[in-house]
Amino acid sequence: MGETMSKRLKFHLSGEAEMEERAFTNPFPDYEAAASAVLAAGAAEETGCARPPPTTDELGLPFHNDGKIIHNFTRRIQTKIKDLLQQMEEGLKTADPHDCSAYTGWTGIALLYLQLYRVTCDQTYLLRSLDYIKRTLRNLSGRRVTFLCGDAGPLAVGAVVYHKLKSDCESQECITKLLQLQRSIVCRDSDLPDELLYGRAGYLYALLYLNTEIGPGTVCESAIKEPAAKVDQETLTEMVKPSVDYVRHKRFRSGNYPSSLSNETDRLVHWCHGAPGVVHMLVQAYKVFKEEKYLKDAMECSDVIWQRGLLRKGYGICHGTAGNGYAFLSLYHLTQDKKYLYRACKFAEWCLEYGAHGCRIPDRPYSLFEGMAGAIHFLSDILAPETSRFPAFELAPAQRDKKM
Repeated sequence: MGETMSKRLKFHLSGEAEMEERAFTNPFPDYEAAASAVLAAGAAEETGCARPPPTTDELGLPFHNDGKIIHNFTRRIQTKIKDLLQQMEEGLKTADPHDCSAYTGWTGIALLYLQLYRVTCDQTYLLRSLDYIKRTLRNLSGRRVTFLCGDAGPLAVGAVVYHKLKSDCESQECITKLLQLQRSIVCRDSDLPDELLYGRAGYLYALLYLNTEIGPGTVCESAIKEPAAKVDQETLTEMVKPSVDYVRHKRFRSGNYPSSLSNETDRLVHWCHGAPGVVHMLVQAYKVFKEEKYLKDAMECSDVIWQRGLLRKGYGICHGTAGNGYAFLSLYHLTQDKKYLYRACKFAEWCLEYGAHGCRIPDRPYSLFEGMAGAIHFLSDILAPETSRFPAFELAPAQRDKKM
């Protein structure tokens, strides 16, 4: 190779080293290899092979032909969820008592228990969700107005929890307080941004969330229109679609996406910075515009995540294995291709060994988006992959179609 090395080669080698540092090597065979083993076993059975063919579980396929998760894998997940919940509850005793957000605080824990109630129908989880949401409603900050990081989240989740408990007066009180925040949203002099975490989109989501979880008309159409939620076809075509295409053209050759417009380093494969978050945009673009290029790009994102998504940063949603696994579930819902269900299950299998890989401990180790609660949320969705929802972003199908 000589004493010197080209800049291109140096960049390539340093990039590989960075990837190795940020993610573990994926130890799992991909779906095609596992499916081939199933076919081979079936062929051996037909030819009268003396040895009994290996079971689906032995071959590493965690679901039956109909997509239902096999019993052994379900039992492992259920056992792990109980174990992690105990650890989480113990850890939360020392958590920040003032953080009421869905992102890293008590509302996120309430959302987790609401999710567990949705999956299991166990009333105990709903009552636990109520315990946490009561805590948040007593400590609203008044500083932010979004679902994930502000008061809109506790109020919206509180309305849903009370509704499910048939406490209609308390539910309506939460809705009323949520709508009172709208004055600061629509004020023309407001410097509020339009994005999800801290801006108008985050408040708008809270309104749509109520109409999904409680029922259409919970928040009247006029209230939703005033934050400009209803986008006409002309705006979709002339503004939204070109914006999506602009993001697409920022893609790296690897199929990953930059963490920001000015960053040209192909480093991060997180929900918050990279392909795992962009997948959800591309899936939605495909549903709206019906163009294959969006689905193709989403599938290429999936390949990047499969290769580089077992993160050393941890198991959470924002920048961990669970959040990356949700990209596969999103694609499975869209395509019904079992490859994506298989990949999601393998990322769940990685989460079943929570803490065994030497990952870094996040700042909020038990929270929904950074820590253990997010991993539990993802594992619970694997129990019912046909109805799974990425926390705080997936609207029910009927509401999605109506909104679009």
